[in-house]
This record gives sequence, structure tokens and C-alpha cells, in this order.
Amino acid sequence: MTIERLKYIIWAKDLARAVTFYTTLFGAKVTRQNENLAELEIAGSTLGIHSGGEDETTWTGLAFQVPDVLIGAAELVAAGGILRHEPMADQPGEPPHLALCADPEGNQIMLTRKRH
Repeated sequence: MTIERLKYIIWAKDLARAVTFYTTLFGAKVTRQNENLAELEIAGSTLGIHSGGEDETTWTGLAFQVPDVLIGAAELVAAGGILRHEPMADQPGEPPHLALCADPEGNQIMLTRKRH
């Protein structure tokens, strides 16, 4: 099998709002867009956002690695995202490595930091 590209699809009730969130917060580049679908490039990966979402909370499995989870969580909230669980560390004295979040459409995402 020849794979040309890997694309991850999420759903949005408000496609324009979702595109604005991902382009503003994560610096996504819109590579294709029509009234039903947008394709965004983020850090060399493709995220497809399809209209027709039902405005429900949906687990996506998407994780975005950022240098600082506390700063990233604050930027996410400022961009209209939802902080579902405060940033946390798994070791005492370590900075937080994970924040459970959601985009404005209810798609659950994670912010992580590289562990040393």
C-alpha cells in the first residue's frame, strides 16, 4: 500500500470558528477550504475539520507539544478554548507536562511538554 498523506479529521458545528481557533492558537496554515471542510497544516501534519458536528464533547486523541504547558493553557483559553483539567505534573518539583483541554467545538485535545 502506498500512503500519500496521513490526515486526522475532527468535526465542527461552526467550521469558521474552528478554523479561526486552530489558525490563531497553533499557527495552522489553511491548505484547502470550502463550506464543508477545511484542511490545515500544523507542524507538518494535516488536520481536517469537517462541518456537521453536533456541538458535543468528543475525544480526539490530538496532542500538541508545547514548550510550556502553563503558558500554552493560558493561550488556549484566551483563544476561546476550554481548560478541562488544570495543567499537571507527574513528579514533585517538575513543571506541568500535561493539560487536558477542548477546542471551542468540544473536541478534546491535550497540551504536552517534552519530558527530559
